[in-house]
Amino acid sequence: MKNSTTSKAKSPAPIKPLAPTQFTRSVVAALAPLADPALQHGMRAYMKDRFVFLGIKTPARRAALASLILSQKGATAADLLRTARALWALDEREYQYAAVDLLGRHVRRLTPADIPALLALVEKKSWWDTVDALASVVNRILRAADSQMQSLMDEALASESFWIRRVAILHQLGWRERTDSKRLFGYATACAHEKEFFIRKAIGWALRDYARHASKQVRAFLHEHKGVLSPLTVREAGKHIQ
Repeated sequence: MKNSTTSKAKSPAPIKPLAPTQFTRSVVAALAPLADPALQHGMRAYMKDRFVFLGIKTPARRAALASLILSQKGATAADLLRTARALWALDEREYQYAAVDLLGRHVRRLTPADIPALLALVEKKSWWDTVDALASVVNRILRAADSQMQSLMDEALASESFWIRRVAILHQLGWRERTDSKRLFGYATACAHEKEFFIRKAIGWALRDYARHASKQVRAFLHEHKGVLSPLTVREAGKHIQ
């Protein structure tokens, strides 16, 4: 007689995340074979010859690493940051992109306490591509945190590094009605005198983004400070204002 007792199927054991060193080696193993010398020169030129490239376009890179990055779901914040630093130490720019993709995919593991470590990455191999991607990670951390944690960006705005100041200016992108307009306008005013292109552009970008939600307030701010803000900032900020 057959046993009528039906055994329950066992749930698959959770995938254990790779240690930072193992993960980094796996990323290299996944990307190195995809290197395309025909693309390297153009990618390098686009970044003003600041970095070397394997020559892998973004869709191909992300497809190659998707399952690997997903497998790090259980990684701790400390391990995610250690992995990012290890990838940052590699020469080719695609490895820094992989680090940012990893942090972005598992941003819920990160807290405001991890922002100093992210800002430390901002200052290494700095250019708009990784800086803006890290700004997006900071944005998502602070958006999910208590509003008092935005004071971390007040400190960042006082940094000697204009890249960190750029992160501070951009940290509220997409917040719409949750935007702290006093802080946004205050940052814009505090940095309006700067001649650095990436700061002027960032102020305009942040104001333009907020103008989608509060065009009257941004219009009034631009009118009041038109003698202080750079033409680049005003032009960027006013793109969506009638």
